[in-house]
Amino acid sequence: MEKKLTLEALARMVEGELSGDPALEIFGFGPLDSAGPGDITFLVNAAYLEQAVGSGATAILVGKNIDIEADNVVRVDDAYLASAIIQNYFLKQPFKTGGIHASAVIGKNCSLGREITIGAQVAIGDRVTLGEQVEICAGTVIGDDVTIGDGCTIRANVTIERGCELGRRVIIHPGCVIGGDGYGYATDKRGVHVKRPQLGTVRIGDDVEIGANSCVDRATFGMTWIKSGTKIDNLVQVAHNVVVGENSLLVAQVGISGSTTLGRNVVLGGQTGTVGHISIGDGTMVAGKSAVHGNQPAGARLCGVPAIDGKQWFKCVTVFSRLPDLLKDVKRLKKEIAHLQEQDESTHKEG
Repeated sequence: MEKKLTLEALARMVEGELSGDPALEIFGFGPLDSAGPGDITFLVNAAYLEQAVGSGATAILVGKNIDIEADNVVRVDDAYLASAIIQNYFLKQPFKTGGIHASAVIGKNCSLGREITIGAQVAIGDRVTLGEQVEICAGTVIGDDVTIGDGCTIRANVTIERGCELGRRVIIHPGCVIGGDGYGYATDKRGVHVKRPQLGTVRIGDDVEIGANSCVDRATFGMTWIKSGTKIDNLVQVAHNVVVGENSLLVAQVGISGSTTLGRNVVLGGQTGTVGHISIGDGTMVAGKSAVHGNQPAGARLCGVPAIDGKQWFKCVTVFSRLPDLLKDVKRLKKEIAHLQEQDESTHKEG
């Protein structure tokens, strides 16, 4: 069934200020270059003002910092956020129960929700619990004693090892490994590496999303814990006994070493790495390709290798870019000093 929403209801949904006909019906969301009648589009950059006004959209969603004259406008604090809310509304579809594919293998003593979809070649171990409206896509392997909460989506070719626990509405993208062994070895006098048993598990909170080919290792003891609302990009490594606080963002190719604790709303830019056994405070933001080597207070802004205060790092970078000129100046000054010393010595000799 086609969705629709009055402009007034849509404005309420995004806590926006409506200017126009509140009874207008909106049927979808469209970008500036392709929006048509019945669509709402959005504008976040004043440079595209003319394109927005000239688009075929019925209404325009716009940030309050942009002045625009149009018949039907919804003004919001954050147009990106509001557009995401509206898009999700129109795109959301009711769960369709696909049942269990004939090629799937289900272990013993499992508890499966009534509304589930299990795809082709899925292998599920013993004593697994799946909640309602769970989708397990083709080729996924789920170990013994795993619990997956209501509304979760597990994409193709994911591996969830024994004993892991997923909350509600978790999305795991293709190729992820949840609960693989942590990287732990003890080295003897001969230099031989002896594996330390990895006996813990992984807990993933509600509304977590983990991107393709990322790995979350099980704990040595206890658990590795990804708390609710965290979003993890592709190709991220979370080591054993790491704790990631609520609503944190881990961008592509981040690597977090064992027993590191991240607070709430921490942001680690792409290819950032951390050493193990450190604590990174709430709201800390780390620029891409940085390396965090020590404990960090809440609200820190870090850059560089090793990561230091961002403002200090930018000063250092400015100096670094000037090093060739500074080297020339040093060489010139050394010559001038040598020349002055020669003159001084000559004067003393004459005297």
